[in-house]
Amino acid sequence: MLKGKTIILGVTGGIAVYKAADLVSKLKKQDANVEVIMTKAATEFVNPLTFQTMSNNPVHTSMFNKIDKFDVEHISLAKKADMIIVAPATANTIGKIANGLADNLLTTVIMASHAKIVFAPAMNTEMYNNTIHQENMDKLKRLGYEFLQPGVGLLACGDFGAGKMAEPADIVKYVINSFVKKDLIGRKIVITAGPTIEPLDPVRYITNHSSGKMGYFLAEEARSRGAEVVLISGPTALEPPVGVTVVNVNTTIDMFEAVGRYFDNCDILIKSAAPADYRPENTSLTKIKKREGENDELNIKFVRNPDIANHFGNKKSNQIVIGFAAETDNLIEYAKNKLINKNFDFIIANDITKEGAGFKSDTNIVTIIDNKDNVESYPIMSKNDLAKIILDKANYVFKNKS
Repeated sequence: MLKGKTIILGVTGGIAVYKAADLVSKLKKQDANVEVIMTKAATEFVNPLTFQTMSNNPVHTSMFNKIDKFDVEHISLAKKADMIIVAPATANTIGKIANGLADNLLTTVIMASHAKIVFAPAMNTEMYNNTIHQENMDKLKRLGYEFLQPGVGLLACGDFGAGKMAEPADIVKYVINSFVKKDLIGRKIVITAGPTIEPLDPVRYITNHSSGKMGYFLAEEARSRGAEVVLISGPTALEPPVGVTVVNVNTTIDMFEAVGRYFDNCDILIKSAAPADYRPENTSLTKIKKREGENDELNIKFVRNPDIANHFGNKKSNQIVIGFAAETDNLIEYAKNKLINKNFDFIIANDITKEGAGFKSDTNIVTIIDNKDNVESYPIMSKNDLAKIILDKANYVFKNKS
């Protein structure tokens, strides 16, 4: 996702240097070209060879290395950077940059660069809360520098509080988000995700195999592209996306009511959830006990749940509504029927019997059908990539809606 991007990673002297090594690894896995600049203090914690091996690039440690060719190092690094990340960023380095000091290679490169510069502070909590440090950060923020909020927890010094360097996975998400096109600014998007559960008694419920992954990928991608996102989620084991309004629900009626609260003010509704079509007519207030003897059958009467997609698809005015169809046979026929009956603008259909297209998979194989009878089939791809395709089409349909 970062192919063709050069990330300069500035590593300063602190115990969180070990996290910076993991950050290099994660950036490389996103196809970024990573160039590492280490301060002298950083080399006291980790040997530069570690970063050289992980980045597949020479590690830059001094402004006064022998010059083998005419290439003024701090200028060439500054020019090639698409982004500079300082992680861990000590109070000392932040203070130097805030006050215009350029006394080592890292601070000099930052002074000479027009790239976006992001700091991931890591220090003792008293240092982090110190008024001088806070003023230095405020000054840099006013000048357009960006900061990743440090975590709160037990620090290496034994204190508890703010000062833990942001996790490498979160930094990578931030980097990716920085390069994503912001074509959904101003859009209000409601996304449903996951299964619903319908209780039989206080112990048991019925549900389905939906993991919620597709909806969560959609929510994260929409937010990255600037949309205001509401994610209405049934029970899942997934981490809620940062920067998204998450509404947790259990039953189909819960989900129906939640969509109703946000629908009138949204631009796009994406119904990627798999709500239960039926619920028990009666829910036992006590645990249902198994019966002994000849009559050991358990008969439960089910009644229809509200059809969320049908209700809001046929209620829409200026919104566009997008649906999903997970089928085991007659995929195109059933998907087209849903598209028409539920008044979708388009539908994403997948055959869950195919390998790589199931509920809990990280990939999917889909066919997208719109209300102009266009049918487009896609090869297997990650749900993250599919989210991009769905949102591209949703944005196009919304902009061209008559």
